[in-house]
Amino acid sequence: MKTVFSPLHNRRSARTELDGGVLIAPHEKPSRAETILGRVQQQQLGEVLPPQEFGLDPVRRVHTPDYVDFLRCSWADWAAAGKPGEAIPAVWPGRGMRHRVPQDIDGRLGYYSFAAETSITEGTWEAACASANVALTAQALVANGEPAAFALCRPPGHHAHADLFGGYCFFNNAAIAAQAFRDQGARRVAVLDVDFHHGNGTQSIFYQRSEVLTISLHGDPDLVFPHFLGFEDETGEGSGEGFNLNIIYPPRTPFRVWRDGLATACARITAFQPDALVIALGVDTFEDDPISFFRLTSADYLLMGERIGELNLPTLFTMEGGYDVDAIGVNVVNVLKGFERA
Repeated sequence: MKTVFSPLHNRRSARTELDGGVLIAPHEKPSRAETILGRVQQQQLGEVLPPQEFGLDPVRRVHTPDYVDFLRCSWADWAAAGKPGEAIPAVWPGRGMRHRVPQDIDGRLGYYSFAAETSITEGTWEAACASANVALTAQALVANGEPAAFALCRPPGHHAHADLFGGYCFFNNAAIAAQAFRDQGARRVAVLDVDFHHGNGTQSIFYQRSEVLTISLHGDPDLVFPHFLGFEDETGEGSGEGFNLNIIYPPRTPFRVWRDGLATACARITAFQPDALVIALGVDTFEDDPISFFRLTSADYLLMGERIGELNLPTLFTMEGGYDVDAIGVNVVNVLKGFERA
């Protein structure tokens, strides 16, 4: 399996994350991608390719033009305002307030975000663009006949809405790739999100559409981020009714329980008969992940990949979460090796 990777992910190297009322060193950090790349090379998974440049048109097929412009200018506007730290949203348009875009950068940060843990830093724009290009390059490989490809995206993307950032995500790489498949002639595309956290951005982007099936297996949003989406009664809206599936689990869920949901998801995907499959690949379901509460082991990821491979579909993997840096490379590559073993 070919891997696409860009060293420009290092342009985003945030110093701060708001957690528990204090600023900490971020869980989402450059060593995540470097560790995965090292394991891909050590295990000789396949060729590692640089991304092509696709410009912003494919990004704008998923994200609104004003949001893209905001991300492009946000760091420069923050710095021009004389702010001393990294750009962290601190005010939002709550219930009963007017939803309009303020001129002040503090107001715009709140308007275009849904969470305060994710700072915008110098280099965030370049890294986010590179991450989208990684996804689009891997998508092109699959669209041109490769049975599968791995987009080693960083920053991740599945929490990003059409016009909102948060959860370490700026551009929704999985959604951008799914839309690219559609634009290139795929009648139907399935997106399966196996990250510990709900893929709220992906759900929101495709919620009213029937040609993209979105499925997410995740921790109970009553208890964990992102809290306000990801419940089982969210099944789609309008023409998208019946084309969104959320499968939620409680704390300490082991693989023997989690895999039942994967079987349900795979059955839905088979019935949907997609032309392509996008896997939003998070391994923060791991038993030692610092910000999650499932109990999957490294060996379980081989079985996960094997079950996905049994779908026998052209498959693109986009990298999402996973914050136990010591184990992230082993766990990610186990999924990919299990897929190929199938």
